[in-house]
Amino acid sequence: MRWLGGMATRTRSTRRPVERATARPRARATTAIEIPRNADAVTLDVEGREVRLTNLRKPFWGDEGILKGDLLRYYAAVAPVLLPHLRDRAMVMKRYPNGAYGKCFWMKRAPEPRPAWVETCTITHKSANVIDFPVVQDLATLLWIVNLGCIDLNPWYARCDRVDHPDWLHFDLDPGPGASFDDVRAAALVVREALETFAMPAFAKTTGSSGIHVYVPIVRGPHQKEVWTFAKAFARAIAGEHPDLLTSEYRIADRPHGRVLVDYNQNAWGRTLASIYSPRPKPGATVSTPVGWEEVARGIAMADFTIATVPARVARLGDLWAPLLAPADRYDLATVL
Repeated sequence: MRWLGGMATRTRSTRRPVERATARPRARATTAIEIPRNADAVTLDVEGREVRLTNLRKPFWGDEGILKGDLLRYYAAVAPVLLPHLRDRAMVMKRYPNGAYGKCFWMKRAPEPRPAWVETCTITHKSANVIDFPVVQDLATLLWIVNLGCIDLNPWYARCDRVDHPDWLHFDLDPGPGASFDDVRAAALVVREALETFAMPAFAKTTGSSGIHVYVPIVRGPHQKEVWTFAKAFARAIAGEHPDLLTSEYRIADRPHGRVLVDYNQNAWGRTLASIYSPRPKPGATVSTPVGWEEVARGIAMADFTIATVPARVARLGDLWAPLLAPADRYDLATVL
């Protein structure tokens, strides 16, 4: 594969040496909780912390009869596999006070007043503005933040102790006008094959909207701008090799019809993607769900993964993205920069 910007031509190789990162917490058991269906509000003891949940019978997907309480029950069910992917990361809140089809707003700063046990991540922006983001470390905080009206969760892709050094590289495969989800599946397989030329481990999940996210676990080391630069070069190169399927053109007006966008720009500083296991404000309450590459090749549909079906899938298959948390086998991106 020939790379832009002076990157060398590379052929399929064996896995490159990886740095052994500090071990991260794995999935921890969470306390089973009961969120009532016949009450508008409840105060729960969640692992010794008092959490007030409100408007439980408020419609959040009105056409489907899905309530805010259903959303909270879903998050409580998947918390054991979700929380390890959120811990130690700043959370950007996207709040839907009137449900999935109402107006939403973004919020970075952890609201006041808030429980004393909600941890924060202090990040200084280029404007010198200092923001204390909430961090979802446990079930109590997860329920607290969802109760604020957050349907999907949007964590940083770098951890709080080194916010300029991500440990994920990702590509958002987004169908443009005239492109189908089958085209997105084909695009994901092409991206995986290209990543394999670098021996990069790749993991896929549905976006819960219309596309597929492809993630690569990387060793923390390269600066965010270096990660973004690699992602941009990769996206442009692969789009150049598959012009009938892919585009990396970021300007909407310049994108060719019927192509899948290989969006690299979400690797930019402070950008986020909807997290693993996040429901989306879409019909049917579809969920951003990890999928195996054999499923991508065989055929899947976005509607296969909803808040009604994903908990049983997790109980059957476990967390398909658990390897993304492992300290070993993270790709050392510094070797190709």
